[in-house]
Amino acid sequence: MRAAPAANPSRAADLLELTKPRITGLVTVTAAAGFLLGLPAGELPWGRFVAAVAGIALVSAGSASLNHWWERELDRRMRRTARRPLPAGRMVPDTALLWGALLASAGILGLTFLVEPLTAVLAAATLVSYVFVYTPMKTRTSLATIVGAVPGAAPTILGWTAATGEIALGGWILFAILFLWQLPHFLSIAWLYREDYRAAGMRLLTIDDPDFGRTARQAALWTVALLPVSLLPSAVGLAGVVYLAGAALCGGLFLGVALAFARGPAVASARRLLLASVSYLPLLLTILVLDHRFLTRWPL
Repeated sequence: MRAAPAANPSRAADLLELTKPRITGLVTVTAAAGFLLGLPAGELPWGRFVAAVAGIALVSAGSASLNHWWERELDRRMRRTARRPLPAGRMVPDTALLWGALLASAGILGLTFLVEPLTAVLAAATLVSYVFVYTPMKTRTSLATIVGAVPGAAPTILGWTAATGEIALGGWILFAILFLWQLPHFLSIAWLYREDYRAAGMRLLTIDDPDFGRTARQAALWTVALLPVSLLPSAVGLAGVVYLAGAALCGGLFLGVALAFARGPAVASARRLLLASVSYLPLLLTILVLDHRFLTRWPL
């Protein structure tokens, strides 16, 4: 007996899918961390915090929806994205365009009037760089991965400025950690789905690297660079010895997985690198926030 075909998702489910919930969730978490780290321990204006995180999440969701709209033809060529609402024909492009514009506009307006105009300006710049610079670059040059890591690292700066009204050294360190983390993370994904990306005509490093030697070396080198940068919060007083020990341990384990991938790129080692990357960042940020907010009695 044949199984019944799966029902098409509802319109609400399709609209939610346009927002890329997992990416928007990560943006929300990193923005919240930036906000909490920008304030002294014990200080937390809840109304401003909620408004800031919600506004940044809305801009992220709008940017993701606009990305779906822009890449609808490319998504149709890839197996893993062909069932998305636009390439599958469940939604007309104008709906996605309007949805993305409404979400992003609501987020930027909320940040402007309820939080901090500087955060709103930076959020708008992040949207423009992600949708109108990074997205079209993916079919032109492998440098798009590095360019895309800039808006990808912006949530920490957005959270920091929402809390403090300025960009300071601590915010830049958080930005650098997130920027460097993204590169081995993205390279592992690009390796795993390289044939899909090739079919879509994307010029990622894994497409222009026949033996994957450059891909593997870059993944390892970016992870090497991440390790000392991840220790800087303790050096500038954002955290103390607990974070320092935790960051060194997490960074060392992450680096070990990246070096294993560099020694012999394969499906198993690429998947381990991807899993290590998605485990590393939330764990690192959790230790950092807990140390900053509750363990400041143990500074360096």
